[in-house]
Amino acid sequence: MEKNPFIEKLDRTIDRLNEIEKALEDPDTLRQQEKTIALNREHKSLLPVVDKTRVYKKILAKIEEDSEILRSSQDAELKELAREEFEECKTLSEKLEFDLKQMLIPKDPQDEKNAIVEIRAGTGGEEAALFAGDLYRMYTKYIERRTWKKELLSSNPTGLGGFKEIIFSVSGDHAYGRLKFESGVHRVQRVPVTETSGRIHTSAASVVILPEAEDVDIVIDPKDIRIDVYRSSGPGGQSVNTTDSAVRVTHLPTGMIVTCQDEKSQHKNKAKALKVLRARLYDLKRKEEEAKLMASRRSMIGSGDRSEKIRTFNFPQGRVTDHRINLTLYRLQEILSGDLDEIMDQLHIAERDEKLKEEK
Repeated sequence: MEKNPFIEKLDRTIDRLNEIEKALEDPDTLRQQEKTIALNREHKSLLPVVDKTRVYKKILAKIEEDSEILRSSQDAELKELAREEFEECKTLSEKLEFDLKQMLIPKDPQDEKNAIVEIRAGTGGEEAALFAGDLYRMYTKYIERRTWKKELLSSNPTGLGGFKEIIFSVSGDHAYGRLKFESGVHRVQRVPVTETSGRIHTSAASVVILPEAEDVDIVIDPKDIRIDVYRSSGPGGQSVNTTDSAVRVTHLPTGMIVTCQDEKSQHKNKAKALKVLRARLYDLKRKEEEAKLMASRRSMIGSGDRSEKIRTFNFPQGRVTDHRINLTLYRLQEILSGDLDEIMDQLHIAERDEKLKEEK
């Protein structure tokens, strides 16, 4: 009889849980703190799957038992009871199977990390910078709704209240996993404040979401970086500080440049610049590894192409459209006020469905 690959996968999960429980009873394992922590974390993640698997297998056994009665019994009343139970168990087994397949989808370990958010004005001049400011305020309000923490790392403001570039970190439960699908080009269609004839313009801003890298993720060799200091400047280029507190960090092997001038302390600006550089290098490393492993796969949710237009904010129609999942919501002002959960939920559902298809 041919084995069911799905059942085999569930059996391997049970076997793995048993291995972990046996290892955690071993005094040698308990003396290794890091290994014990890792095993406990894996045990915690596998236990709900195994508990549901055991229920699922009992239901499958009941289905088989009822099927046998329906095939061989001559007792009409018994067959009717078996038929009713069979239908109930069949419905329940399908739900349990769906739930288990979702639980078995490999989780991205990066999802639990904090995030670095980079917003840059694109095409559209001052209007694009103003839109970048709108996006910054939108994410700030979303962060407040989720009671996460935000730290400004770098900004390049314009005279009218917009930003040519703004970079900040987000600390909170699954911050990167929640925000990661925001990467891409966001477009705005509206009459700019700088427009006198009332014509609708289309402008754009790009958003990049990076997982915050820890020291163990990326080690930066001091010989690989050049650090320049200079005086901070504000909108229009005027000096806003009398000391050389602004910092420019250049990563020589890749040519990456990060500048930070928001703090009055050169030391703090350097620390923030290195934080951004570490996140970018970590992202580069991950992208290279993913390219090797998944060269043929192109996700409809996030292809990794940051020039991809992912969302349009249309002010005259009061709508926001996410082009990746063909989702249009006529709640533009609420979304700009940080009400992003519906869009993000739909993107995560689409990702889950995509991964479920791959598992088949």
